[in-house]
Amino acid sequence: MRKLFASFFVLFVGLLVGCSEDEATPNDRFETYVNHWNEQEFDSMYKMLHSDAADTYSTEEYVDRYNKIYGDLNVSKLNVEFDKLSEEAIDTAMDEGKVTIPFHVSMETIAGPISFDYKANLIQQEEDENKNWYIAWNPGFIFPEMKNGGEISIQSTAPARGEIRDRNNMPLAMNDTIYEIGIIPEKLGENSEQNKKKIAELLGTSVEAIDEKLNASWVEPNLFVPIAKIPKTEEALWNKLVEINGITRQESTGRIYPGGEAVGSLVGYIGQITAEELKEQEPGEYAASDVIGKRGLEELYEDRLRGKKGNKIVVSKDGKETVLAETEVKDGENVKLTIDINVQEKIYQTLDGDMASATVLDPKTGETLGLVSSPSFDPNEILYGTTPNLWQKLEDDERNPLLNRFYSTYAPGSVMKPITAAIGLKNGSIDPEEGLKINGLTWSNGEGWGEYEVTRVSESNGPVDLHDALVRSDNIYFAMQAVHMGSEAYVTGLKDFGIGEDIPYEYPITASTISSSGNLDDEVLLANTSYGQGEIEMSSLHLAAAYTTFINSGDMIKPTFLADEEKSQIWKEDLLTSEQAKRISSDLRDVVENGTAASYADEANFDLSGKTGTAELKLTTEGEGEENGWFVGYPTKEQDILISMMIEETKERSGSGHTTKKAIEILNKLKD
Repeated sequence: MRKLFASFFVLFVGLLVGCSEDEATPNDRFETYVNHWNEQEFDSMYKMLHSDAADTYSTEEYVDRYNKIYGDLNVSKLNVEFDKLSEEAIDTAMDEGKVTIPFHVSMETIAGPISFDYKANLIQQEEDENKNWYIAWNPGFIFPEMKNGGEISIQSTAPARGEIRDRNNMPLAMNDTIYEIGIIPEKLGENSEQNKKKIAELLGTSVEAIDEKLNASWVEPNLFVPIAKIPKTEEALWNKLVEINGITRQESTGRIYPGGEAVGSLVGYIGQITAEELKEQEPGEYAASDVIGKRGLEELYEDRLRGKKGNKIVVSKDGKETVLAETEVKDGENVKLTIDINVQEKIYQTLDGDMASATVLDPKTGETLGLVSSPSFDPNEILYGTTPNLWQKLEDDERNPLLNRFYSTYAPGSVMKPITAAIGLKNGSIDPEEGLKINGLTWSNGEGWGEYEVTRVSESNGPVDLHDALVRSDNIYFAMQAVHMGSEAYVTGLKDFGIGEDIPYEYPITASTISSSGNLDDEVLLANTSYGQGEIEMSSLHLAAAYTTFINSGDMIKPTFLADEEKSQIWKEDLLTSEQAKRISSDLRDVVENGTAASYADEANFDLSGKTGTAELKLTTEGEGEENGWFVGYPTKEQDILISMMIEETKERSGSGHTTKKAIEILNKLKD
């Protein structure tokens, strides 16, 4: 009997122990809670609250609050950890039904790191006839300073956007005083609808847009309601606005582009960030009300120009503030260019609306003094919307002012010939003294060409050598030399000049191309490429850089754009010997004095060297197409400035002559 009783007792105790081992400990429960917290699973955390906490704080006050605060603060690298209770402490907790567990929280926020220590009270609570541990939560778990009703907020200080300046520190994009135009509703008068219509017409907006701002919840009849911003230079516009009842203005700070259209394509503009752009940014970097660079340098150097917001995370209670974290505001950097605004404006004004791309370099240092696309747009008008239907007008303009032409590439026409000459001299396939016998105005290299023939503009009196071919711009001479040279050697030479590779330049200019395939296996294509037709395309910047080879003893200068870049860097070395470079440079002087540019030589106020070019644009071999005119040149003696310019649709304006005349006019202005 005693043995039976003993066996029963052991079994009973074993069952009790087994049940005790299955019962969750405070360590287990709080570890589960902390795991949910680290994963920001706030719904799961809420289910573990003690009934008193759940009755005090609704799901919205807990889950939504956590989500909003962590979201607003851009919380990352969240780490909640605690030291587990000892076995002795667990036994005591199990007996008393309550326990306190210290824990540590650390995180990164938009205002920097935050860390704190706090204590969690866990209470045993029976539910569905089972006991378990639940968290006696309070807002101090979010941040201790919030325990007794403290309210958290973020105080942000906007940085000053960096300015874009030219080589002489003249502003191309600056922060300046502007006018914020507003309406005081009660002063609109009896004809309020008519007055709003007048305001809308003057500001290039709509009555609906004005009404939306006037109907905002905060608006009172006597309050200033901002509706638009205009530069201080728009005094004529303000004088019209001020005549309308209800209109007034306040001074504010805004972005101004003093160069207007002359720098539009280059500098770009800023604008309010869109929802799509916001998604592409790192969380917390931008707010929906922020501006961002939209085109040109404003977009290219956005990271440098915009600076960093200053953020302060504050808990306020009873008029006192506790700072949890703070990062100081960092104003944007100023970006200084090699560009000279005086050069830029003179180029743009001289082009007078021509569809053109122009680059002006210092050929010895490589500094870019002017980089122009014409026609362009006024970034002030785009930013402040002072011209009604501006975007529609720009998009409908046949001259396409929104196209950045200096960024683009074009068929170079005959300005390619000095480069072909340089390639042939370097690889030895061209003997500059050798004269080629060329008969008539056309040439074909046999049956393989079908009916295709290369044409030239004038016949020669005898054999044509390199000098004569450059001066008279003889297409047939260069086609013959390219065919004689062979595709492999010619393509190698083109690549030596950087054609087919990205230009090492701060502003992302489109890379020049040899052909759509990158090779010249077709002999007709090879011949046409030699004089700048075929499929070859180059930018005005690349051509400017290529011509520095003839000034710098056979080395091509690397073009620079930022003022702090090293000057006189070599991009391509030993493209020619010093003597070969002098020979082509001398020939370029003769082109202006006695050749294709001779008609305009007298218009230059100094000796000028250069090359004209006409690129014919046609989709088929039949008929004639439109023409683009080129000129690349520099003062023969000083060699201190070089212009490369292309003007579109010059066929009815004496072809390359129109471009040459404009280029000389620009050089005269720059040399005065």
